[in-house]
Amino acid sequence: MNPVAMVFIAAIVVGLPTIMLMMAFNRFFKFRERKLEIEALNAAEKAAQYASRSSELEQRVRVLEQIATDRGAETAAQIEALRKPRIGTEEQAQ
Repeated sequence: MNPVAMVFIAAIVVGLPTIMLMMAFNRFFKFRERKLEIEALNAAEKAAQYASRSSELEQRVRVLEQIATDRGAETAAQIEALRKPRIGTEEQAQ
């Protein structure tokens, strides 16, 4: 057999599987990268939701602290105002 033909056959036997493996790994790593990007976006969205909820809770605690420390005549009115259902919380409770 011709040495040139042997080199050509060897290159095909070794090179073709190597190229196919490289293509498969490249595709796999692109998929993983995209998956991580999506997970990062979801985590950022959740963090924003928690921050929003946290500020709402902080505001409510401030109101409660003010009511607890206030000795004026407004205390009863403020407590009654808190007992009234707020729009949106009824929908969330259901």
